[in-house]
Amino acid sequence: QVQLVESGGGSVQTGGSLRLSCAASGYTYGPYMGWFRQAPGKEREGVAAMYTGSGVSYYADTVKGRFTISQDNSKNTLYLQLNSLKPEDTAMYYCASGGAYGANWAAPNTYKYWGQGTQVTVSS
Repeated sequence: QVQLVESGGGSVQTGGSLRLSCAASGYTYGPYMGWFRQAPGKEREGVAAMYTGSGVSYYADTVKGRFTISQDNSKNTLYLQLNSLKPEDTAMYYCASGGAYGANWAAPNTYKYWGQGTQVTVSS
């Protein structure tokens, strides 16, 4: 059964940090995995992505320098370290997998599989 399970969300104050995890099972891990977020009333947006084979990663300009995507291949787990959080980072964060090589990493329709999401709330 294909499954992605996110965890690690929570409520923090501005400037705080969180670490999100995405545990993958079945053939959901790679080759292209990403993190997306969606705030109420807004479209789902790409935050970061990684080619799991090479480790090459990509970031949205809004999070570059504050968020870090990483992986533990032995655990089939993808991570997103969120530092220097801002209220505008408040959203449901989703893990996605199954993206094809060469596709637009930030486009939701690049990915085949999605997790259920984990909520991140940043208060001022």
